[in-house]
Amino acid sequence: MPIVKPPKTSEPPWREQDRKAQKSGKDHGTVYSVNGDQYKGDWANDKKNGKGTMIWKKKGCVYDGDWVDDQRHGYGMYSVKDGYGGYRKQYAGGWKSDKKHGFGTHFYTNSEYYEGEWYADQRQGWGRMYFADGSVYEGEWASGQRHGEGMIRLANDDRYEGHWKDDLKDGDGKYFYLSKGQLYKGTWVKGTAKTGSLEDMDRSLAPNPPKYPIPTCTLEDSKMVLHQAAEFHRKD
Repeated sequence: MPIVKPPKTSEPPWREQDRKAQKSGKDHGTVYSVNGDQYKGDWANDKKNGKGTMIWKKKGCVYDGDWVDDQRHGYGMYSVKDGYGGYRKQYAGGWKSDKKHGFGTHFYTNSEYYEGEWYADQRQGWGRMYFADGSVYEGEWASGQRHGEGMIRLANDDRYEGHWKDDLKDGDGKYFYLSKGQLYKGTWVKGTAKTGSLEDMDRSLAPNPPKYPIPTCTLEDSKMVLHQAAEFHRKD
């Protein structure tokens, strides 16, 4: 008659030891990696989950915010060394799968920063960029570049409103020379105005208007001429 062993009612000791070694909960102190990185915050299933602060020793940067399964996910702030023994904020906003995602603000320098939408670590959607020269771009972005409809205002308040492609003015647009009291309407290709019309606009309010007003165009059908010229350049 065969002998049947009853099943074990207790787990082997190593299973209990493994469970105790798994990091989980909100009070786990600071965990150091062999490369010098350190993390302090929430854990679940032996992974960073919840709120926590990560310091990368080699990069010299800090992330403080939300985590999901060891990845930055949710809202968080990323800071880098400022060169004076402290840190400066580089990005604050949304994250997804360890990449900037959603709405956030990225500080490139003390005088240049972007606030707007992100997708997979790139500026994508609507956003506003402040440049060091005092100009501001507000409009659409794609793959990190100005692309779509947008407006850039220069430090002297002159501005361009129109279409952009691959970070350059491209397509139909208007350029307001407020400093001179003039308005240019036309078509741009790869950042260069190719065809259009220039007219006076509030010359009396402009700080530096030209000496003489723009003469009247005497072409029989100036609109048709401009239309044909614009169509020609759009095909290039």
